[in-house]
Amino acid sequence: MNEQDLRRLLTVSVEDVLPSQPAAAGWERARRTRRTRRAVAVVAVAVALVGGGTVAALRPPADPAPVGPTATPTADPTHAGPVQKPPAELTYPPDPLARLGAPATVPLSERPVQRALALFQPVDEENRADGPVRVLGNDGVVRSLDVVAVKPTRDASGNEAPALKPGVLSPDGRTAAFAQYGELVMVDLTTADVRRIPLYGYLELVVWANDRVLVGGDDRTYAVDRVTGEASTIDVLTWELIAPDPAAGAQAPLIDVYGERTSLKLQSRTARDGQLRSEQPVTTSALPSPYQINEFYGRGWLHGERLARAAWITNSEIDGAEAAAVLDARTGAVLHVLDLGRDRGKGCCEVLGWDNKGAVLLRLEPAALARWHPETGEITGIVRDLRGRIALAG
Repeated sequence: MNEQDLRRLLTVSVEDVLPSQPAAAGWERARRTRRTRRAVAVVAVAVALVGGGTVAALRPPADPAPVGPTATPTADPTHAGPVQKPPAELTYPPDPLARLGAPATVPLSERPVQRALALFQPVDEENRADGPVRVLGNDGVVRSLDVVAVKPTRDASGNEAPALKPGVLSPDGRTAAFAQYGELVMVDLTTADVRRIPLYGYLELVVWANDRVLVGGDDRTYAVDRVTGEASTIDVLTWELIAPDPAAGAQAPLIDVYGERTSLKLQSRTARDGQLRSEQPVTTSALPSPYQINEFYGRGWLHGERLARAAWITNSEIDGAEAAAVLDARTGAVLHVLDLGRDRGKGCCEVLGWDNKGAVLLRLEPAALARWHPETGEITGIVRDLRGRIALAG
């Protein structure tokens, strides 16, 4: 027996002797075991690589294994479900509209815009205008609208509302159109020029429809040519009319949505005279039970073949929760619902339009302004706290 064999024999003979420090000995034994296993593993891998490489080199080429059909995913992994909810805490990535709440630093008359991104007017706790209209230009500068003092709109019963409403800013951001009693006031924001077009009656709402401005109240709607100012009546109601997609042509049909619950209807009308073309029910079969649309409110907006509008809904907790909805403008099918729950003020979350990436812009307490991507369910904040009325460019 040589020296190496004798050392191995002595090591084995003392393995069963309990050490005086069991914990320390246990950790040391585990350390030795791990080291031994690693060494064995390295040798095994090396042998496998050498042997495998040799076998592979000597083995004749085989026919490739048959390729089966490629699995097709049943759904787009980025596609969100039909019902979505905002996160508990919103993030606020950098956004050009974030300056919307900044104070005006220059009057519009001194420094007109190339293009306005948005208009904003502060309101008090009773929703009355509390200061002049501000104009946010695409240069990031906030201007005061000093060339005209718009008055609150009112109806025949004397009810008043701020003149600044969603829809008054043209999609190209160059012109603002304000409904006033007995007239339409149009402001060219690129020159600060003001034009007044006499009309008749109580007028409250404005909708830009390609080359015309539709302005109306309870009992009539006028179609005003944007260039000439020539006005004629049109058979649509501005309360229910959906703002057309700016990319649609002048002959694109006008869409309106009206009714409640199971009587909700989507109508298509001719662009020039507003004559009814088709009518179909608004359907919610894509939504899980018990979700239903009770009623829409505020301005609706078209983007391609999709329509976005605020709504009151039935959810799993309450009949009358706040929400925003996206519909297929061709079929009336509800595609997505952003469930905003029950703990918000009634009418809190009016839709303000779409951005050029297919996201819906809407009021959202306490963010005041938020961006919702219906296809992915992502929702982010733009402005945290902004009490007032907002109109965005298309």
